[in-house]
Amino acid sequence: MFSLQRLLGKEDKFFDLLEASAQQARTSVQALIQFTKSTNQASSLDAFIQSRRKDKRITAEISEALCTTFVTALEREDIEALSNALYKIPKTVEKIGERILISAQHLREEDFSQHAPLMEQATETVVTMIKSLRHGMSLEQVRDQNDILQHIEGDADKLILELYKDLYSGRHDPLKVIILKDLYELLEKVVDRCRDAGNVIAQIVMKNS
Repeated sequence: MFSLQRLLGKEDKFFDLLEASAQQARTSVQALIQFTKSTNQASSLDAFIQSRRKDKRITAEISEALCTTFVTALEREDIEALSNALYKIPKTVEKIGERILISAQHLREEDFSQHAPLMEQATETVVTMIKSLRHGMSLEQVRDQNDILQHIEGDADKLILELYKDLYSGRHDPLKVIILKDLYELLEKVVDRCRDAGNVIAQIVMKNS
């Protein structure tokens, strides 16, 4: 059983910051889902821009804490790697919102609802894994959670292949094909970023078990 709390003693700030970062990743995805349904996208874009900015501040705070904390039983590189992996999730989500906003006139009839459950499940799993670090996580537990992320990623891969098949059917305007291909790849990348964060957590657990 691995516990960051056991390793870091009474120092809870890294748990708090990493959990806060994971929560921002989940919040950004929830905001994106609402954004794709909103009739006032320019206004609702602010929601996940703010989420990414909050996570950027959290990431900076983690870096500062690593510089000012003299001893950490957990390797500093591991904390930094996990922090960076988490930050990439809302950063990718913000890019999706920006792309949708600038190409809105080509996307009026597009439905991105198939991606929503995959992104939600992936970020929920990451939040669960991060929270488990505070209380202890066994190798079996981390493997189970990682298997969930791998399964979600597999579903995301299948979805994008189905969408590509439609895009390349010749029924769509070439410009729209380019726009949608870019968006589909970014939406899939959100799940990939969650998988990356899960892999970092798994490496930390295995290293310290």
